Amino acid sequence: MGVVIGIDVGGSTTKIIGMVDGTIQSPMFVRATDPVTSLFGAFGKYVYDNGFTLGEIEKVMLTGVGSAYIDQPLYGLSTAKTDEFLANGLGAQYATPLEKLIVVSMGTGTSFVRVEGDQIRHIGGLGIGGGTLLGLSRLLLKTEDIHQIAELAERGAWTNVDLQIQDICNHPLPDLPLDATATTFGKADGNAPPEDLAAGIIHMVMQSIGQGAILSALNSPIRDFVLIGNLTQLPQCKEIFPKLEEMYNVRFHIPKYSEYRTAIGAALAYINRRDLHPVE
Repeated sequence: MGVVIGIDVGGSTTKIIGMVDGTIQSPMFVRATDPVTSLFGAFGKYVYDNGFTLGEIEKVMLTGVGSAYIDQPLYGLSTAKTDEFLANGLGAQYATPLEKLIVVSMGTGTSFVRVEGDQIRHIGGLGIGGGTLLGLSRLLLKTEDIHQIAELAERGAWTNVDLQIQDICNHPLPDLPLDATATTFGKADGNAPPEDLAAGIIHMVMQSIGQGAILSALNSPIRDFVLIGNLTQLPQCKEIFPKLEEMYNVRFHIPKYSEYRTAIGAALAYINRRDLHPVE
């Protein structure tokens, strides 16, 4: 089998990977002003940087919201599209022993995809995600630089702006420890430093996503959640999700190449012959 290219085309960013004999090859992230520019820029740079010839590429697989703008094959290569939720499921399950899981795709918003063996199904989502984090940061911190926001948050404490159970009660509630959040931003005031605000914003977004994921698994045996998307790269994930694991007796997994898992899933859709829509 030749090189299979998987591409996750967003509104202004594109993630691209190659699969050679089932192995991930050089994931790459490219940002541009529109989906078409982003896609062609990513593809050209990827092929050039990896020294591939067009003849070595067996298939180009597209997914993501930006793929709707593509209605002809890339550079005359065999090109197809696949459903983004299927790509999320295939990508999240790749190289894991998990048969039953829920994919938590943390993008601009958040989607939940249930995977049970070969069955992959979108079950809902939240209007909370990276877009929420950046929007609130523009309003409260006057920045949308995610690296600056994360650095501020590391110097702050969300406990200074969130109301905890111990702030309103002197003993734990059933299934809720004293340090559990009673309400996000419940004790913030106008003098809160930007470091605490940044920590509070990230904590609110991550905790809401984690709790939404747990609720999505109610009345099912699933206890494993695979986190994918750009937000998985925030260092605060290593603090927030373990607390939820302990509280709710679940497991959150952040796999290698977590931010590229949808692109990986697009390539796997071709390799596994799942839901292919040729672009001609």
